[in-house]
Amino acid sequence: MSRPPFVVFTDLDGTLLDHADYGWLPALPALSRLRGLGVPVVLASSKTAAEIVTIRADLRLTHVPAIVENGAGLLEAGAGVATDAESGDYPRLRALIATLDPRLRNHFFGFGDWDVDEVALQTGLPPERAALAKARQFSEPGLFTGTRDARDAFVAALAAAGVTARRGGRFLTLSFGATKADHMDALLSRYTVVGGPRPLAVALGDAPNDVDMLNQADYGVIIPNPNGAELPILAGEHSARIRRSENPGPAGWNTAMLALTSELTGATGS
Repeated sequence: MSRPPFVVFTDLDGTLLDHADYGWLPALPALSRLRGLGVPVVLASSKTAAEIVTIRADLRLTHVPAIVENGAGLLEAGAGVATDAESGDYPRLRALIATLDPRLRNHFFGFGDWDVDEVALQTGLPPERAALAKARQFSEPGLFTGTRDARDAFVAALAAAGVTARRGGRFLTLSFGATKADHMDALLSRYTVVGGPRPLAVALGDAPNDVDMLNQADYGVIIPNPNGAELPILAGEHSARIRRSENPGPAGWNTAMLALTSELTGATGS
């Protein structure tokens, strides 16, 4: 295997996928350019493996591993996944949530509390894809409806029990702590030729749960999210290691990746 010039790690909802209709066609020129250069595009999302199997196939990325459920799990290249049974950490996580003080627990509504129709309503997904979103293995996204103080107390109670809460573009997602960034070095090593340098890492995201990934990458791109709070200025922006796209969603992803690809392939001579 030859060493690619860089490896892309990208969030999906609101980044490579449109926040409203989940489309990705505006990013096709950049995706085609990356494919022609042999650049792996690692999908890194809060979505389940069951969801990402289909999306990854649509994007012609089945040969690349994917980071699922906000980093709580990994979907290997070429792997399929069962969608009809809970597995992994999910049953233990749900059981732990149920032990919290009802004054806090009763303000949190997760995918496990909703039927398929409600998940479809909350996410904007069609029912068949909402069913895949409920096929959880590692984490629980949901909405907290209480006050900010109550939410802080909820998060603190979870932390005391070993559960991490991360805010994404839509939901507060609970898991036992792994992040998207936790998988980056291990996946980069797979594309490193023995005795050679590690490929550069490029990360793109739009939400707080992408910040670790953006900070860890050699180059990061913040995609604006019109439906959420703007991310704060990150340290890497002062040196232009992290930059911001002007446009949201796949259109912004496309423009940013075409420009960055030209910059990096010119610098590496690829």
